[in-house]
Amino acid sequence: MDIFHAFILALVQGLTEFLPVSSSAHLILVPLVSDWEDQGLAFDVAVHFGTLTAVVVYFRTELAGMASSWFRSLGSRYPDEEAKLAWAVLLGTIPLGFFGLMFHDVVETSLRSPLVIATTTILFGGLLWYADIKGPQTRCEYRLTAGRVAIIAFAQALALIPGTSRSGATITAGLLVGLDRKAAARFSFLLSVPAIVMAAGYETRNLLIAGDVVDWVPMLTGVVVSALSAYACIHYFLKLLDRIGMLPFVIYRFILGVVLFALFL
Repeated sequence: MDIFHAFILALVQGLTEFLPVSSSAHLILVPLVSDWEDQGLAFDVAVHFGTLTAVVVYFRTELAGMASSWFRSLGSRYPDEEAKLAWAVLLGTIPLGFFGLMFHDVVETSLRSPLVIATTTILFGGLLWYADIKGPQTRCEYRLTAGRVAIIAFAQALALIPGTSRSGATITAGLLVGLDRKAAARFSFLLSVPAIVMAAGYETRNLLIAGDVVDWVPMLTGVVVSALSAYACIHYFLKLLDRIGMLPFVIYRFILGVVLFALFL
């Protein structure tokens, strides 16, 4: 992989990981449409590490507070709000890990086609639009009940299907259970930390087993570019969310889905 390809793919990963448009779909489609070689497992690990770095740095204060409160809650019957949020993030990750292990091979072999991506892009774009219009948007992420966390957790697991979008599914579910836009986005971003750790860990394991030779210059490019672009994406998405809502992303998903059907049907 040359530096230009690494730069473009890392930029795509960084800009789409936390937007409700499906980063995995874009990383599948960009090489396919441009006739580039598959970026390979090592590069996937690199860009996941970059986006993980971005979200951890951006939410470093919140994550430190949640971790501290979580450890204190282990010996207490009355966890505080930050401890409850930490528990919500941890428990909200279980379905993704479970179904990811069960259906990983099916997803990788049968669901990575452009037509599947086109269908899920449009379908879940419509659900996002509905949730943004109909969701009551009266709660913050600190007011999540166990039932609401379970709904968001299973929505995140559903996003194993390419084109669904992990952030899109969790934001949609968050809006439907009553979170306001920023709360739904923040909880989605916090959920991304263990989700990306699991994905990167699984890919790293496979990379070590394969024993492939790694070209470190494109990998380093992928880490840096994906980290910087993801950090900027998180910042401006949260800053502009109340002003623009979800409609621009819904429109983008509809257009992308139609284009994919036109190209591959």
